[in-house]
Amino acid sequence: MQPDPSQAQTPDRAIVTCRGVSKIYGDGAIEVPAVNGLDLDIAAGDFATLSGPSGSGKTTLLNMIGGLDRPTSGTVVVDGEELGGLDTAHLAELRLHKIGFVFQAYNLIPVLSALENIEFVLQLLGVGAKERRDRAAAALADVGLAGMEDRRPSHLSGGQQQRVAVARALVARPAIVLADEPTANLDSKTADDLVTLMAELNARSGTTFLIGTHDGRVIERARRRLEMVDGRITADTTGSLADAAQ
Repeated sequence: MQPDPSQAQTPDRAIVTCRGVSKIYGDGAIEVPAVNGLDLDIAAGDFATLSGPSGSGKTTLLNMIGGLDRPTSGTVVVDGEELGGLDTAHLAELRLHKIGFVFQAYNLIPVLSALENIEFVLQLLGVGAKERRDRAAAALADVGLAGMEDRRPSHLSGGQQQRVAVARALVARPAIVLADEPTANLDSKTADDLVTLMAELNARSGTTFLIGTHDGRVIERARRRLEMVDGRITADTTGSLADAAQ
C-alpha cells in the first residue's frame, strides 16, 4: 500500500493538535470529567500508544480525535481542520477521507467478503469499480491475506478479521489511523503478529498510528508512549523499549 503523494507527510507536521480539551459527562448536578484540559500533538509518521488505567480517558480522547464525540471545551485539529467548526455531515466526510479506525470488535460487515469490506470504503469515496477492486486486493496483500479475498468474516480467524480491519483503515490513505485496543481479543501470537504488521506499515508508508492499549507488547514496540491518568497526559516518552532492550 503506497502513500498518496498528495498527502506527503513530513516528520515535523502535526496531524493532530489538541488544546485545552475537556470532556465532561453529566447533567449539571453530577459531572464526571473524562478528559481534563488536555494538550497533545501527534506528528506525521508517529507510531504512538496511549495507555493508562480503565477510566483514564483513553477511549474518550480517541473518539474526540476521530470526530465520534465532541469536546465540552477546547479545540481538536486533525490534518489542519478544526473539528469543532464542522457539522455532522462534514465530520463524516473528514472521517471518511482523513481518519482510519481499527476497533477492538473488528466491526466488519458480516454479509460482505474480506475484499468487499475494504472496497466499501472506496465506494463511499466514489472510486471506480476496477480501481476499487485493485486497491482493495493490494491492501489485503499488504496485510498478508492474499488469496482470502472471497472469505466472509465468519470464515476468518480473529487475527485475520483484525488484519482486514487494518487494511480497511489504510486503503483510503488516511492522515492518521486510530486503533482502540486492537489486540484485546487476540491470542498472544496473533497479537504479536498484528503489532509487527502495524509497525511495518508505519515504517514503510509513514502512516501515522495512535493506538489506545493496555497491552504491554504493543506499548514496548511504540516509538512514542503516552500515558493518561484522570483525563490528563502524565507521561510522554519517545524511543522504542524493544529497540532499547536489544
